[in-house]
Amino acid sequence: MNQQLTVREAYLEASSFLNKTKNQNTQDPSQVCRWMLEALFEWKHNDFFLRWNEPFPMDKSEQWQDMLNRKTAGEPVQYIIGSQEFYGYNFKVTPSVLIPRPETEILVEKMMQECRHIWQHGEPIIADVGTGSGIIPTTLAINNPSWKFIAIDISDQALHIAKENALAHEVKEQIEFVQGDLLEPLIESKREIDVLISNPPYIPSKDMQELQTEVKDFEPSNALDGGTDGLYFYEKMIKQISELSKIPKVVGFEVGQGQTKEVAAWLKQLNQWNEVYIVDDLAGIGRHVLAIRGEL
Repeated sequence: MNQQLTVREAYLEASSFLNKTKNQNTQDPSQVCRWMLEALFEWKHNDFFLRWNEPFPMDKSEQWQDMLNRKTAGEPVQYIIGSQEFYGYNFKVTPSVLIPRPETEILVEKMMQECRHIWQHGEPIIADVGTGSGIIPTTLAINNPSWKFIAIDISDQALHIAKENALAHEVKEQIEFVQGDLLEPLIESKREIDVLISNPPYIPSKDMQELQTEVKDFEPSNALDGGTDGLYFYEKMIKQISELSKIPKVVGFEVGQGQTKEVAAWLKQLNQWNEVYIVDDLAGIGRHVLAIRGEL
């Protein structure tokens, strides 16, 4: 940045530049630039238009150029600014964890409804398997202060981020963090849980190279690759459910496109729940499978 620009001029210049790199970036350039500038200046959302006629601080030029270079290379803006909003809350994200998706908010909402109906005065123990950044247990804990959670992930780096998010939202005392592979820690310790939630990797291995640049080149592959048909982790977990000390009353999975019927059928075969049903995402695509057992 060779001459003094206003924040607005820097924003328009950067948006135009990123618009020419669409082969690498599918994220909206205007929105991306706004998020990066707000992060750069530590502004709140409503500060942007109120303050964009201010001079661009020259001491921020080098940092701003670095952010633009990273975005030009295809890096997701969430990793550049280090955060992503989910269910109205701000969460720290790094390349060690998957970036939270809006469809997972639907899973959180449905699971909250079902659990509140069953445990109107109780305190369920909820296991989130493959917790990543911890968005699911942290969000549920914020909204349900008496509930207890076990957040499981095979990645110690992911658990570190999940702990930071729980601490930032002041719910760390409600959540136990456990490193391990799927349900194995629960089986080995004979821990009883009331609810199982999981949003595991579900992209078929053969489709990994077809993903957008931001996803395939930057997000952790072990949080995306679901094996040959994308169903590896569901099949394994559903088999493991029978090995638990107690069958959970509620199970909720987020799944990939076209996978809901098979996952639902596997759950029905266990014959442990009154109802197994599918929930669509905002695009009308089957995205979640829930299994519910009331009082039999």
